[in-house]
Amino acid sequence: MLPFVANIKVSSRTLTGALSVQNRSAADWGWQGLVAQGCRSLVLIIDPRTAQTVQVLERHKADVVKVKWARENYHHNIGSPYSLRLASADCTGKIIVWDVMTGTARCEIQEHSKPIQDMEWLWSQDATRDLLLAVHPPNYIVLWNADTGTKLWKKSYAENILSFSFDPFDPSNLALLTSEGIVFISDFSPSKAPFSSGKKVYISSPYSSPVHSKPAAATGAKKALNKVKVLITNEKPSAESVTLNDCLQLSYMPSKRNHMLLLYPREILILDLEVNQTVGVVAIERTGVPFIQVIPCRQRDALFCLHENGCITLRVRRSTCALSEESEQNVQDLAYDLRCQCDAIRVTKTVRPYSMACCPVGENSAALFISDGRVMLWEVKSGTAPLHASHSSGVSPLFSPASFCGTPLGLQQKRILDLSLDNMIGDEPLKSPLQQEVHLKFLLTGLLSGLPLPPFVIRMCPPLTTKNMNHYRSLLAVGTSNGSVLIYILTSGMLFKELSVHSCEVKGIEWATLTSFVSFATSSPNNLGLVRNELQLVDLPTGRSTAFRGERGNDEPPIEMIKISHLKQYLAVAFKDKPLELWDVRTGTLLREMVKNFPSVTALEWSPTHNLKSLRKKQLAAREAIARQTVSETEIGTIESSIISLLQEAQSKSELSQNISAREHFVFTDTDGQVYHFTVEGTSVKDGARIPPDGSMGSITCIVWKGDVLVLGDVDGNLNFWDLKGRLTRGIPTHRGPIKRTRFAPGKGNQKMLVMYSDGADVWDTKEVQMVSSLRSGRNVHYRLLDADWCTSDKLALACDDGCIRVLDISLKSAGFRIDEQDLPDAFWCPYLLLPRVALALKSFLLHQPWGESYTLDVGHIDYAETNLVKSAMQQQINSLSNDVKSTLLDPEFSLVQRCLLVSRLFGDESELHFWMVAAHYLHAFAQGSASTPSGHLDLCYDMLCESSAFQKFQLQRAHLQEVKRSSYDHTKKCADQLLLLGQTDRAVQLLLETSADNEHYYCDSLKACLVTTITSSGPSQSTIKLVATNMIANGKLAEGVQLLCLIDKAADACRYLQTYAKWTRAAWLAKVRLDFAECSEVLKRWVDHLCSPQVNQKSKAVLVLLSLGSFSRVVEMLHSMRYFDRAALFLEACLKYGVLKPDDGTQQLMNAVFADYARMLKTLGLMQGAILFASRAGEAASELLNDLMAITKDSPSASTGALQTPRLAEAP
Repeated sequence: MLPFVANIKVSSRTLTGALSVQNRSAADWGWQGLVAQGCRSLVLIIDPRTAQTVQVLERHKADVVKVKWARENYHHNIGSPYSLRLASADCTGKIIVWDVMTGTARCEIQEHSKPIQDMEWLWSQDATRDLLLAVHPPNYIVLWNADTGTKLWKKSYAENILSFSFDPFDPSNLALLTSEGIVFISDFSPSKAPFSSGKKVYISSPYSSPVHSKPAAATGAKKALNKVKVLITNEKPSAESVTLNDCLQLSYMPSKRNHMLLLYPREILILDLEVNQTVGVVAIERTGVPFIQVIPCRQRDALFCLHENGCITLRVRRSTCALSEESEQNVQDLAYDLRCQCDAIRVTKTVRPYSMACCPVGENSAALFISDGRVMLWEVKSGTAPLHASHSSGVSPLFSPASFCGTPLGLQQKRILDLSLDNMIGDEPLKSPLQQEVHLKFLLTGLLSGLPLPPFVIRMCPPLTTKNMNHYRSLLAVGTSNGSVLIYILTSGMLFKELSVHSCEVKGIEWATLTSFVSFATSSPNNLGLVRNELQLVDLPTGRSTAFRGERGNDEPPIEMIKISHLKQYLAVAFKDKPLELWDVRTGTLLREMVKNFPSVTALEWSPTHNLKSLRKKQLAAREAIARQTVSETEIGTIESSIISLLQEAQSKSELSQNISAREHFVFTDTDGQVYHFTVEGTSVKDGARIPPDGSMGSITCIVWKGDVLVLGDVDGNLNFWDLKGRLTRGIPTHRGPIKRTRFAPGKGNQKMLVMYSDGADVWDTKEVQMVSSLRSGRNVHYRLLDADWCTSDKLALACDDGCIRVLDISLKSAGFRIDEQDLPDAFWCPYLLLPRVALALKSFLLHQPWGESYTLDVGHIDYAETNLVKSAMQQQINSLSNDVKSTLLDPEFSLVQRCLLVSRLFGDESELHFWMVAAHYLHAFAQGSASTPSGHLDLCYDMLCESSAFQKFQLQRAHLQEVKRSSYDHTKKCADQLLLLGQTDRAVQLLLETSADNEHYYCDSLKACLVTTITSSGPSQSTIKLVATNMIANGKLAEGVQLLCLIDKAADACRYLQTYAKWTRAAWLAKVRLDFAECSEVLKRWVDHLCSPQVNQKSKAVLVLLSLGSFSRVVEMLHSMRYFDRAALFLEACLKYGVLKPDDGTQQLMNAVFADYARMLKTLGLMQGAILFASRAGEAASELLNDLMAITKDSPSASTGALQTPRLAEAP
C-alpha cells in the first residue's frame, strides 16, 4: 500500500482586505468569464461561478483606480489564441497590461503622474486586438498599443475629461463626458488622432424635475419627462443653473443605435441622439434610495441599477404592444419597469457599496463590490407562471422566448432556462403554445469576504512532521482588531473559520496543538494605565473557547507576550509591570505566579532541548499500570483483541491523574539585559544560571532558540548570535532600528531566521551568520509590516498595514504565480487556462463529433494525440461544466448551430457568438423559404441586420416618439425630415405646416408642404424633381436631394448617392426602411464591398450583413479567405444540413477547399478522427493529407475504432 502524502504545498499568494476610496470604480467582468477587482494596489481575479479568488496581481505601487478586461471580439486560432489579458491603471498614472494566467506584466505604460480617469479596449478588433484608449488627466486622450506599450497618438481637449463611452454600433463614434458638457467625436480612428475637436453640447440640470410620488404612476414620470424636454443645447447654460457636475455616468445604449443614457443620483435619462432629446426617464420617488451606477444591457432593453444601500435592481423596458389599448402618449413613453431587486446591505461609515459589474456574455449575473472587501455574486433566475395570470402590480407580463440558442423550441427540446438574459425573456410576446409567463428574481450564488481592517497579528500552526502528516492542514491564525480570530487554509487561501473569541483587539496567538490555540487580547487602558486582559484557549473543531485566567483579568497591567513550550505543556505569560505567570496548558491551571520582586521580562524563549525520553518512560509505565487494572476486571481471553483501545484510554487517564510532565527550560531577559535560565517540571520551577548583560547590546526585545543557536535582538537593531556548543558569541549591528520580532524557520537543520523591524524584514542564515534577503518599506515595497511568521521552511507570511497578508518565498520578493499551479478547493471552467492548442482542441471537441455514433464528453473515447497530463487537464475542464450544460451537449436533438452558439457562450467568444446568433436566425429563416420565421425577428440590438419589417416598425415607433417629445423648431424639422424618408408624408406635412409665420423658414416649409401633397406619379413632374434633386446633391445639399428622391419613390437612387458621398450607414438605413428585398440587397452588397476594403477593414461586419441577405456561399467564401477555417467548415456543414446550399459544380471546389483546410487544422490540434473525416470529404483537395493521416493512424498504437469507421461516415452529406 502506498503511503499517504499530505498536500502541503503553500504557494506565494496574497490574502486581501478592505478597499480604499480610489478602488471605487476599479471592477470589471470580462468576456473570459472572470471578474477583476482593484484592492488597494493589488488586482484580484475572481471566478464568479465558484466564488473563489484565483489570482492576485501585484506590481502597482499606488492604489488601482481602473481595471478592464481585453475584448474577445476576434477569431481565435493558434496565432491569436484564447488569453487572459487585463489592463489596470493606478492613481500615479501607470497602466499595466497583464498576462493573468502567469501573473506577469506584458507591458507598463506611463504618460503623466495623475490618476487615469477612464480607459477602454477598442471593441472593433478586425485590424488589431491590442488597442487601449485612456484618459490622462486633465484633458488628454491617448491611444496605446497595449502589447508593446507604444503610444499611437495623443489628443487634448478644452475641458477636463471625466469619462468616455464608445458607440457599440459605430467604432468611429466616441462621447466624452467633460466637466462642462458632452463632446461627441465622429472621426475616431486607430490610425490617427481625431482631426476635429468634436461637437460640444451642454446639459441643463435635470434637478428641476419633480420626481413622482408613486413608483407605478405614469403621470409623475410624464411630468418629470416634460420638465427635462430641453436637455441638450449648443449654448452654454447660465451660471446659476446646475451643470453636468451632478452627472454620475454617461453610456451609449448597446440595445439600440443612437441612444445614450445619463445617470443622475435620482434619475436615469435616456436620450435620442438623432434629435438630442430626452425620450425616457427612470425617476426615483422622494423616499427612494439614490442611484450609484447603471449598466445597460445589450440582449434586451434592460438596466441593472445599483443604489446607495447596495440593492441591485433590474428594470426592463415596457413592451409597446402590451399596452396597445392605452392612450397613444403612454405607448410612446420609454418606460422601464422594475422587475426584480436583491436585498440591500447594512450601510455604515466604513461599509458602503462601491460598484457593480455585469456578466457581458449572459447579462444575467452581477457582482457587487463593497468597501469592506466583500464581493456578493447575484444571479437573475426566472420562474414560470401560468399564462394569462392576473397582474395586481399593473406591470405588463414578461414571456419566455420561443427559441433556444437561435432555433425555435421543439416539444422535446432540452433548454437551459437561465443561460442568458435573451434565453429568459422574449423580445416581445408571441402567441406560441410553448411560451410561458416569466417572473424574475435575484439569487445570491456566491460571497467572498476580505480581511478586516488592520492592525492584526498572525501565527502559523505547528509545522508538518512525519507523525502529523496524515491529518495536517497548513492553517494560519489571524487575530484582528475587533477581537475575532480568522483561520485560513494557506494551501488554497480560503477562509476556514471565523471565531469570535475576544471583546477587544487581539494582541497575540500561540498554537497549543494542531487543532487548538491560545490567544490574548487587552482592552484600552483606564486612567491608572490598567486594562482588562483576556486569555482564551480555543478548540478549533468545536469552536469552544475557555477562559484561562478566569476572573483574574480585570484591572491589571497589560499582558505583553505569551509563549508556549516546545512540548506544548507550559504557558508563560509576561506582563508589563507584573511578575511572570506559568500555566499548565493541558489542565488550564496556574503552576506558579512569580514573587513581586521578580525581574521585569522584556523577552522570553523556551528551550528546544527537553527531557523527552524520561517523559516517554513515565507515560508508558502509567499506561501499562492502568491497562492492567482494567484487564483484571475483564475476561483474560479478550486481552489481545482489546489491548489497543485500552492503551488509548489509559493514555489520557494516566497523564491527567498522575500529571506526568517532562522537564523543560526557558530563558528570559530583564530590562538591564541580564539573561536568566529557569527549569520547569510539573509544579516545580527552579532558578538556574544567570548570564550578565553584554555591554554592546541595548535593551533586549526578542530571543529565539533552535538547536545550539540562540539569537538575541535589541532596541538598537543589534543581533547577538550565541553558539552554545562552541561557546562563541558574535554581535552584528543591522542599523535598522528596534528589532520587533525574530523567528526560526521550521524543519530539522533549517537554520534560517526571520528578523522583523519597524521598516521591513530580513532573512538570516544563522549557520553562516549572514543575511539572505531583505525587504524595506519605501524602497522596494510601499507597505509597512505589522507581523510576520514562517508558513513552511521556505515561505513566510507578512501582515501588512495595507490590510493584506502576503505569503512570499525566502527572497521576500512579490513573485507572480500561475493560476494552474494553485491548489483551489473547487475546479472551475476557464478554457483560457489551457495551452492555446489544447483550448482550441477542446473547443473543436465540444462543437462537432461527426465521427462517432453518439456525442461524448469523455476525452478518453477519442483518438487525441496528446500526453495524459494534457488530456486530464482537458477532462477536468469538461467535468467542471454544470450538469445542465453537459446534459444539453449530450442531447441528440441539439443541432450543430445550437451547439456552436452554446460553446461560443462557454468560451466567452464575442466574435463567434455574434456570428452564430445571426447565422442561426437566417439559416432557419431561409430554410423555411422566407425571411420571417415563427420565432420572430432577430434581436433589435443587431440593428440593420434585422429583417426589414421589424426594422421599419422600430423606426416608425422611434419617429413617433421623437415627434411627441419635440420642443423646438429644430426638433420639429428633424422629425419632418425623418418622416419624409420613412414615407409618412401626411404626418410630415402636418409638422411642416406648424412652422410659425415669424420663423425665417416659414415660406420654405409651406412650399415644401405643398410640394409633398401635390406630388404625382406623372413623368414630367418626376423627371423635374429628379433633376432638381441631382443638382442639389451636386451642390452640397445631399440631405435635401435625398428627400426629394424619396418623395418620388427613387429611394434606390438616393441610396446610391448617399454611398457615393460615403454616407454608408445612412444609405443602409434608408434601404432597410424604403426598399424591397432585392433592391435593398443590392445596396447592402455595395456596403459589404466597402466594409471589405483595406481602408475600412471591417470584414466581420461584412460577413454578418451577407448572412442577413442569405448570401451563404459568399459567407463561406469570405470566411475561408479570412482563414477562419473552423468557422467556415462548421457553417458550411450547417448550410448543408439546412439545405440552403447544395453541392454542385459552382460550389464543390469551394467546399473541398474548406473541408481540406479544416482537416489540416484538426490535424495540427491532434484530433485525428475529425481530420480523417473532413479530409475524406474534401476529395482531391486533400488526398495527400488523407494518405498521411491514414499512415499516422496505422502507426499509432492508440488508433481507436472511431477512426476506422471514418470511410462509412464520410459518405454523409
